[in-house]
Amino acid sequence: MKFGRVALENAEGAVLAHATVAGERRFRKAHRLTGEDIGVLREAGLQEVTAALLEPGDLDENEAAARIAAALSADYVEARPPSTGRVNFHATDAGIFLVERRVIDGINAIDPAITIATLEPYAAVEAGQMVATVKIIPFAVHETLVARAVAACEDVEVFSVRAFRPHRVGLVQTVLPGMKTSVLDKTARITEARLSRSASLLTEELRPPHEEERVANAIRAQFADNDVLLVFGASAVCDEDDVIPAAIRRAGGEVERVGMPVDPGNLLVLGSLDGKPVLGMPGCARSPKLNGFDWVLDRLIAGIDVTPEDIAGMGVGGLLMEIPTRPQPREKQMRGASPQVWSVLLAAGQSRRMGQQNKLLVGFDGEPLVRRTAERLLASSSAGTVVVLGHQAQAVRDALSGLDLRMVENTDFATGLASSLKAGIRALPPSADGALVALADMPGITAADLDRLVEAFVAAGGQAIVRATHEGKRGNPVILPRALYGEIEKLVGDTGARQIVETAPLEIVDVELGPAASLDVDTPEALRAARGALSLQK
Repeated sequence: MKFGRVALENAEGAVLAHATVAGERRFRKAHRLTGEDIGVLREAGLQEVTAALLEPGDLDENEAAARIAAALSADYVEARPPSTGRVNFHATDAGIFLVERRVIDGINAIDPAITIATLEPYAAVEAGQMVATVKIIPFAVHETLVARAVAACEDVEVFSVRAFRPHRVGLVQTVLPGMKTSVLDKTARITEARLSRSASLLTEELRPPHEEERVANAIRAQFADNDVLLVFGASAVCDEDDVIPAAIRRAGGEVERVGMPVDPGNLLVLGSLDGKPVLGMPGCARSPKLNGFDWVLDRLIAGIDVTPEDIAGMGVGGLLMEIPTRPQPREKQMRGASPQVWSVLLAAGQSRRMGQQNKLLVGFDGEPLVRRTAERLLASSSAGTVVVLGHQAQAVRDALSGLDLRMVENTDFATGLASSLKAGIRALPPSADGALVALADMPGITAADLDRLVEAFVAAGGQAIVRATHEGKRGNPVILPRALYGEIEKLVGDTGARQIVETAPLEIVDVELGPAASLDVDTPEALRAARGALSLQK
């Protein structure tokens, strides 16, 4: 592949490196030029373009990505159609993600043009969640490199999802004098919630005194009817001969390990009875927050054996905190609350390409563009709107006077988009499960469009990225779930959330909004075109 400036007479079949405007036509990045296109470019006064010319043996980015993706086909994983040199893989069922690290590393070592990124081994995933992505970096790559990547996948399942399957689970909770029944009841509810996403059933619960013989009897009583037994102790395990491990042995079982190098979750007991897992539960499992027990339970429910050696290997990465990208039961979800969306209106940009005008203050239908956009956000089903001010902050504030908005000023607006996005996210209330990030210079977006995005986010349980599209191409606005707020804090410079969206281990829901999703106002020419397009829609 040759890349650089290409004279128009040599450009037929070339792939554009950048979006290019020629009169009334706009050619998107990665568009392959036809003879007709070259005529349009020449009429607009262009003599050359920056483009990539494919050479014999080259595969364009989508064909290369598709061939590699086909070699990676796996159980309970589906590949989405290639776009911009990328194929994303999504889980078809909830389960545990398995991956052969050596194969992925080997493919990534072939050439920097070919990349594969995946989740960590043994990550728990939901149906629809993205688990891996193939990305071809340049516009084309030689077929010999693609062939090497495909060959590396032969005779090996590079990655897969081991789907969760319903299990019957018995629960034993030991009791000491003075222990509150409400604590035991809540533990049972949370345990049921943990099991619900695999459709597993908590069949029965016994509450014996915290005594070795009584607990052993309860374990034996639960044994025949269940696939897995969970035992919560009223007192924490402090020795391998303490009540819970001793009761497992007295019931006829084996204790394979007491303790795990995961915190929270240190005090887990791994045991078995006639091949069925019996787990002594750490006290932290009474909470819905992520802990070491979740790692063990998820593997067992997915039909993956857990050995003492497996647990010994969990220490690296085993210092846990609550991880929002991991689907776990939460108290508000158990109460059936719907995810709440707040809007973030980005109105801090310097409008440099518009010349002397601030594009946000130009008139559309008799009102400033920024006010038009804000009013549509307020008319939507989002719970509230934060406006980020920056360039000509007072003038923009005046244009928004009288509207029920939260306003925050980004004093670092000159550093680029990232600072404004971070300022908007920081200003959201704690109740905001999702941030609908809207650009103030998109006059075609309506309140009904915004409602469709919010509905899609709620339907996904507040765990997905929702973005507007036009004819299959990504556009704006986008809804970012709370799971990504921390990643936004890492952005710097004139960078938006696009890279986060494309690499986050979350489902992406695309909502077709038509031309409005890509109609923005950056230049005087774009302003005239936008007004014309909107007048035609009336």
